[in-house]
Amino acid sequence: MVDVTRAGRRHHGGDPPAGITTRHAFSFGGHYDPGNLRHGPLTACNEEWLAPGAGFAEHTHREVEIVTWVLEGALEHRDDAGHHTVVPAGSGQWLSAGAAVRHTEANADAGRPCRFVQMWLEPARTGGPAAHGTFGPDGPPVRPPRLPGATLTVARERLAVPAAPFGYLHVLGGAVRLGGTGPDGTLPDGPRLEPGDAARLTGAEELTAEPDAPDTAYLLWSLPAAARP
Repeated sequence: MVDVTRAGRRHHGGDPPAGITTRHAFSFGGHYDPGNLRHGPLTACNEEWLAPGAGFAEHTHREVEIVTWVLEGALEHRDDAGHHTVVPAGSGQWLSAGAAVRHTEANADAGRPCRFVQMWLEPARTGGPAAHGTFGPDGPPVRPPRLPGATLTVARERLAVPAAPFGYLHVLGGAVRLGGTGPDGTLPDGPRLEPGDAARLTGAEELTAEPDAPDTAYLLWSLPAAARP
């Protein structure tokens, strides 16, 4: 099953007077939607805009895997486990909160906004100290350490969508055509996804993501069944 969510249907959030604008794909914070709580272990996919000088004050996360991809500007991360990074556009970071971690996130560029996509996942293994790392577009797939079976690929080319209980595709730029592969290798017409659009995949088999515009880039998750329903 393929369920497409267009960018314009995301819920508005954030704190605009403080320079924080957010668009939520799932129920989040003050916006509660009981029919849109999660997709497998994925519980949030937020598009964030931070104005110059803006950021999130120190706060705590527990038992969550957080993966972030920066689209514009640079994002600065600090946490009480001693991790400090500045993540530029075209790269990402992951944070495995473990039992608890306190951190801040802020626009590291005083002259321009920072825009990023951040995804939260429920771990299968809990407890322990926080862990953190960064990744680029040409490195190996990202595998959150406390969620075995979850894999994130940053892609620009045609990909066969891995067969998995759940999948999630988010378009960063350009466009992606999502469809099935026939016996002759053709791609029958499927939904065309543009920047900010996402597709939630359930029990997907023999699907292909095909770039359909110049400079296409997208995030593709292959996800196990959720640890809890």
